[in-house]
Amino acid sequence: MIAVFLQLRTVGAACRALLVLTVVTGVLYPLAVTGVARAAFGGKADGSLVAADGRDVGSELIGQSWNGPDGRPDPRWFQPRPSPSGYDPLATGGSQLGASDPTLLAAVRAAREEVAAFNGVPVSAVPPDAVTGSASAVDPHISPAYARLQTARVAEANGLPRAAVQRLVEEHTEGRDLGFLGAERVNVLLLNLALRELPGATGG
Repeated sequence: MIAVFLQLRTVGAACRALLVLTVVTGVLYPLAVTGVARAAFGGKADGSLVAADGRDVGSELIGQSWNGPDGRPDPRWFQPRPSPSGYDPLATGGSQLGASDPTLLAAVRAAREEVAAFNGVPVSAVPPDAVTGSASAVDPHISPAYARLQTARVAEANGLPRAAVQRLVEEHTEGRDLGFLGAERVNVLLLNLALRELPGATGG
């Protein structure tokens, strides 16, 4: 009888500890962390969402496709780098093909020719990020070189002066982190939203 009583006390203590830990670690701690994050980092804590026309249109941290109704890249918009997952944030990751894999090499050659034809430039002018995906497959940035390569096509498709589109690219080129980490980059979503606001633009 005493043994049963001791076992019940042990089980009761364990249940109370489980309840307390569940409340502390599953409710109070997440609420505290979320509150501090929102107070200290603002919109970054909510995913760095970007709004336009009164609604969220994307995140500064996740790329997206800019295709037309036919599912092909829309010439009016700056295009991102390729994504094996179609920029699905629930299916991140690269193709897992090695740099010397014949399948990858053939795909890169074909993609380079498509990008060159789409933008009306020589194949030799196509930068690497225009034909290769990022490690996460959802990188929202492209290189300034790839953005500049697209300016003529974007300007023509929108009926805009090329100089105005080129200036927009320069204004949206982000520098290296801390001045020496990483590389210069352009956020495609922010660039396209700014493009849409240019007087006379047909995009959107």
